[in-house]
Amino acid sequence: MAAPAPLHIPDGFLSPAVAALGWMLAIILVSLGIRHSRRQLGDRMIPMMGVLAAFIFAAQAINFPVAAGTSGHMIGAALAAIVLGPWASLLVLTVVVGTQALLFQDGGLIALGSNIVNMGALAAFSGYAAYRAVVRLGGDHRAARLGGAFAAAWVSVEAGAIATSIELALSGTTDINLALPAMASVHSLIGIGEGLLTVGALTILMASRPEVLVHAEQAPGRRQAVFALGGLALVLFLALAAPLASVSPDGLMAVARDQGFAGLTRALWSGPAANYLLPGMDDPAWSTIAAVAIGSLVVFGVAIGVGRLSQRSRATG
Repeated sequence: MAAPAPLHIPDGFLSPAVAALGWMLAIILVSLGIRHSRRQLGDRMIPMMGVLAAFIFAAQAINFPVAAGTSGHMIGAALAAIVLGPWASLLVLTVVVGTQALLFQDGGLIALGSNIVNMGALAAFSGYAAYRAVVRLGGDHRAARLGGAFAAAWVSVEAGAIATSIELALSGTTDINLALPAMASVHSLIGIGEGLLTVGALTILMASRPEVLVHAEQAPGRRQAVFALGGLALVLFLALAAPLASVSPDGLMAVARDQGFAGLTRALWSGPAANYLLPGMDDPAWSTIAAVAIGSLVVFGVAIGVGRLSQRSRATG
C-alpha cells in the first residue's frame, strides 16, 4: 500500500506568465463566486457545501486505474455544480484544491491559480451547462437527471484537460499538437469513471435527500446537523480506502512522462503532510488514512466558513 499519486499541475510545468494569468483569473472568479453564490446558495444548504467539499477531497485521494500505467481521479466539480450551483461549486473546489496544495503538497503553489480555474471554474460551468442541456432535452425526471449528471461529469473532465493542454503549450512545455490529443484521449477514459462516480453519488443523494436538487432558499433545511454528521461519517469511512489508491501517475503526469517533461516538476513547498502521509506515524497505510481523514475535516470546516462568508456578503451588500 502506498500514498495516493499527486493529482494536479505541479510547479515547473507552467511559465511564470501563464501561472500569473491563472492566479489573476482565479482571484477574479473566486471573488465573483463569493458574490454570486449568495443567490444560488441559501443558509440551509451550507452544511451540504461542507459535506460535498469533504466528500470530493476524500474521493480525489482515491486514484483508479484507467489504462496501462495511468490512473484517474474524481474532480467532483460537476456533482457540486448540480447540487449547489456552479458558483458555489467553484468555491468548494477552491477549498479542496487549495488545501491539497498547502497541506499535502498536491499541486503547485505557483500553479494553484490555474488548478482552480481548470478544476473549479471550467469544470463546474461546462459540466453544469451540459447537465442543464440534457435535462431540458430529456425532460425533468430522474432518468434525465442521472443522464445529465453523467454527461456533466464527462464534459467537466474534458474541459479541464483541454485547458491544461493549452496552458502547457502557452508555457512552451510541450507542443499543442502533442498535448491536446494525448490529454483529451486519456481524460475521455477518466471522464467515464467520473461519470459513474457522479451518478452513484447523486443517486444516493436523491434517495436520501431529494430536495438537494432545489437550490438556494427553496431547499428544505430540516435535520441539518444529522445530515452533516452522517455525511462526515460516510466521508471518514471513504478515507479508509485511500491506501488502496492506484500509485500510477494520473492523466497529466502520464502524458508528462510519455512526452518527456515530467522532470520539470518542482517542489517549492513541503506541506506538513506531504504526499498524504501524516508525520509521526510509522505505518504508511494508517498514516495516509489519518491524513485524508484530517484533510476531509479541514475542508469541511473551511467550506462552511466560505459559505457563511458568502451569506454575510449578501447581508451587507
